[in-house]
Amino acid sequence: MEGLSSNVSRTCQNRLVLPPDTNHLGTIFGGTVLSYIDEIAAIAAMKHSRNVVVTASIDSVNFLSSAVVGDILTLEAVVISTGRTSMEVFVKVESENFKTGRKTLTTTSILTMVAKDESGKPVPVARVISENEGEREMFKTADMRRQRRLEMRKSNQVGGMFNEYPSKG
Repeated sequence: MEGLSSNVSRTCQNRLVLPPDTNHLGTIFGGTVLSYIDEIAAIAAMKHSRNVVVTASIDSVNFLSSAVVGDILTLEAVVISTGRTSMEVFVKVESENFKTGRKTLTTTSILTMVAKDESGKPVPVARVISENEGEREMFKTADMRRQRRLEMRKSNQVGGMFNEYPSKG
């Protein structure tokens, strides 16, 4: 299967932070941001694979700063590495004060999405070709993240941390 430029998957969205999206401090709920991240990651992965996708994992979410009511969020997602049927997607979220134009990095995240066919079976995806230095750096560390995910999956299946706590009965 031939490789595809990361630009094929690159996706941008803008969202306005509204009062229902915020907590009692007037800052956006982390869960709302996570929902936006999951959605844009899925769109980027669908553009790369040309198939429906499911979220396999959210490897990291770094909440670096807050967005407040009235801020404009800009989300950008791009496929940074691929496996046989999976795609790692990097998502960056910035907030912008529309009055001053000041932009602040608020969140970064890496998710793994799996391409599926119409019957729900995983399907192969094209490899990704990085288009800039940042993407190449993330690609270099993809195997390390993949290994960590496999180890976590294995530990959760056999004697994972939740198996140590007694169930209430």
